[in-house]
Amino acid sequence: MDFINPKTDYAFKKIFGNEQHKDVLISFLNAILHGGKPIIQSLEILDPYNAPKLSGLKDTFLDVRTKLNDGSYIIIEMQVLAVEWFAKRLLYNLTKAYSVQLKPKEKYETLTPVIGLTITNFKMFTKKEVKGVLSRFVLYDRENGFEYPIKDIELVFVELTKFKKKLTELETIMDKWLYFLRYADQLDDVPQTMKVEPAIDEAFQIANWVNMSQEEVDELEKRKFFTGTIQRLTEAARKAEQLAKEQRKEGIEEGIKKVAIQLLDVLDDETISQKTGLSLEEVQNLRKVTQ
Repeated sequence: MDFINPKTDYAFKKIFGNEQHKDVLISFLNAILHGGKPIIQSLEILDPYNAPKLSGLKDTFLDVRTKLNDGSYIIIEMQVLAVEWFAKRLLYNLTKAYSVQLKPKEKYETLTPVIGLTITNFKMFTKKEVKGVLSRFVLYDRENGFEYPIKDIELVFVELTKFKKKLTELETIMDKWLYFLRYADQLDDVPQTMKVEPAIDEAFQIANWVNMSQEEVDELEKRKFFTGTIQRLTEAARKAEQLAKEQRKEGIEEGIKKVAIQLLDVLDDETISQKTGLSLEEVQNLRKVTQ
């Protein structure tokens, strides 16, 4: 068997935004948000997956948006690239989804919670900030150390690059879903430890290349090419920015050294060090090479 890469946004929606396979999404959400407990029993997929029309990447809406049986909403997004202002866009989309619920003359009590669940294929936070794979953010009083009592807005992040468990180390349903997301396209069969989970086994069947239409294959290939191109451009831009910073730093350091050299005849080494920010050893070396 060969499986598509679930980390591709289009493939992610095909697997988790499928009207015919809601139990896959329910299992995934219960695993990530509720530790595997069957809290979510039913849901409505608001923008279900549809076969592509191949009319251009920008025409395909790729968030998976759901409404749960309790009236709350979850916006699920697979993010492969660390694009500029990504974090601000997430916050904007979440607060917008919360505010548009209220129609004219409706009361605030009709508002229901909105959760933004984002799976990233890059490091969102440092290990010092978030040690594990999962992080959850709500409104929090930093002064007194407690959460705002109305927990209607929540940001949840799953950082796939921090998931390091091997197949033999999988313990929970969350472990198995994360393994599926990270490694499915590298497998040639459904592992037995995951086959025993009906929803995950079902996800593997959806992700099987054999079950893809030619249109879907074309769209996935197009997105793979697009994502690869953007990744290369992003990396090139990052390297260019880093090089520019290093060159600016070198230019500033050279300027400081020139000032320090001009002061050698009028100030002692310790004073020059204090005035320029150079270490005493650096000033002493400058004096040696200029004598």
